[in-house]
Amino acid sequence: MQRIRLRYTKRGRLRFTSHRDFQRAFERALRRAEVPMAYSAGFTPHPKVSYANAAPTGTGSEAEYLEIQLAARRDPDTLRALLDESLPDGLDVTDAVEAHTSGLADRLQASVWEIRLDGVEAQAAERAVAAFLAAEEVQVERRTKNGMRTFDARAAVARLEAAGSDTDRPDGKACAILRLVVRHLTPAVRPDDVLSGLRATADLAPPVPAAVTRLAQGLLDEETGAVTDPLAPDRDAATAAPSTAAGLSAAKATSGASPAAGEGTA
Repeated sequence: MQRIRLRYTKRGRLRFTSHRDFQRAFERALRRAEVPMAYSAGFTPHPKVSYANAAPTGTGSEAEYLEIQLAARRDPDTLRALLDESLPDGLDVTDAVEAHTSGLADRLQASVWEIRLDGVEAQAAERAVAAFLAAEEVQVERRTKNGMRTFDARAAVARLEAAGSDTDRPDGKACAILRLVVRHLTPAVRPDDVLSGLRATADLAPPVPAAVTRLAQGLLDEETGAVTDPLAPDRDAATAAPSTAAGLSAAKATSGASPAAGEGTA
């Protein structure tokens, strides 16, 4: 059985699809692409697909991940292209690797988010960010299926920066861009929780809803705040495997040739 790990996007209007909507679209794509899926046992078998840390509905993403199990081997690049063609524009499969390691979900430790605040001056965003980062705790509320819940949004934030964005605004209207690195803790802290925290600490209230996009997720370097590619360990393992196999073959050939050489000299 082969396991393939995929990276995919949610762009444009497709950011408003729910995770369940994506699951249905992806399973249809598996059938269209004639992927030889492995299925679960029982009365209602379903394809073996593992989804990891899906972005909230309404947010875009350049870095969503899942893993599929196949009943027959396929080339990851060919499979990626077939699935990408079978999905609607905006749901794009951008990377595929064969799984050579365990624990993909465990490597999704943090996310990098870009938050676009139309109508907000860069200086106002910078002051709000400074106030948020200076606070030891930032208590926010969010409605969950079990009712309202209060939690600290500050503890999960590893990095938060603000900048202006005038280059893509020919009308000259204010637009601030926030770059956020947030740890995946329990309870999960989402970009809208950080926006609630900015409102609580500095009264930052954008006049229009923020446009939020996940740029990356993976392992977090606590010193630099960088988030690294979670598929890199599988690529490294795939590269190392042929080298190891070649070394073993060479060792066997050498050990096999030695007796023959000895016989020739006897």
